[in-house]
Parts: sequence; C-alpha cells; structure tokens
Amino acid sequence: MFRGWEEFYVLVGSAAGALIGLMFVVATLTAGRDPTQVSRGARVYITPIIFHFAVVLVVGAISEIPDIPFAVVGMILALIAVTGLSYALLAAKRLFEPGWALPPDVSDKCFYGFFPAIAYLALAGAAAAVWLAPHAAVYAIGATMLVLLLIGIRNAWDLTTALVQQRS
Repeated sequence: MFRGWEEFYVLVGSAAGALIGLMFVVATLTAGRDPTQVSRGARVYITPIIFHFAVVLVVGAISEIPDIPFAVVGMILALIAVTGLSYALLAAKRLFEPGWALPPDVSDKCFYGFFPAIAYLALAGAAAAVWLAPHAAVYAIGATMLVLLLIGIRNAWDLTTALVQQRS
C-alpha cells in the first residue's frame, strides 16, 4: 500500500521520534516550578505534543511493514483516529477548565484541541478511504501525518518559548 511512499513516512516518522526526544529536554525547563502547575501543564501542553508525535512515528513504522494488508492498515488507522480524536477533545476540554494562573489563549485552544481534532477526523476519513481508494488514501494519510507533525512542532516551539520567557 505504501509503495513509493516509504521514504516520506520514514522521514516524518524519524522527525517525530527525534522531536519526542527533544520534548524531554523541554520538560526539564519546568524544573523548580510549582509541582501542581507543572503536573497540570504537562497534561495540557506536553503530553498532547508527545501523543501527536507518537502517532506520526507509529504510522511511519506501519508504512515499513512489508506487504501489510489494506484491511489491517485501515483498522489500525481507524483505531488511531478514534483514539486521537478522543484525546484531542480531552485536551481541548482541559484548556477550558477554570483555575489557570495564566489562561490559555485562543491559539493554544486551536492548536492543542481544535486543529488536532480536525486532523484526526481527516485520518478517520483516510482510514475509510483505504478500502475505497487505497492509492488516494496514501495521500490523505501523508497529509494528515504532515499536519500532525507541524502542529506538534508549532506547539513545542510555543511551549518552549513560553517556558523560557517565564524563567527569565
């Protein structure tokens, strides 16, 4: 199914894996802060970034499985899409909870909740397309992985700059 796309998926999957590692460095920027705020911030900001990168990494790994049946790819992608959509909605809900010292702004609500939810809906559509139009599905899957990777990069950059500015 992924013939001709292997290099793309290896590239985005590898990037996601490397960025997961860099998120551990970002997490160290929370050292010395109020543990309750760090815990809440990690659930709302750090964990979603890691989750989206992990999805890209897993889909990249799936693309490298030789001769994987279309039905299996479709089922795995559907499961990932449902899990991702649920997680994106949970992340969005957490952003709207009261009690923030500095409330999340509109861009955070969009990039941590709304846009990932749309991406996972697109992934669900791509999972359905695996059965209907597998060659077109690869484009949709690739575009969705690229969107999730870019959302994660934006969010990691936003989080890192916010943490560094608060420290100085």
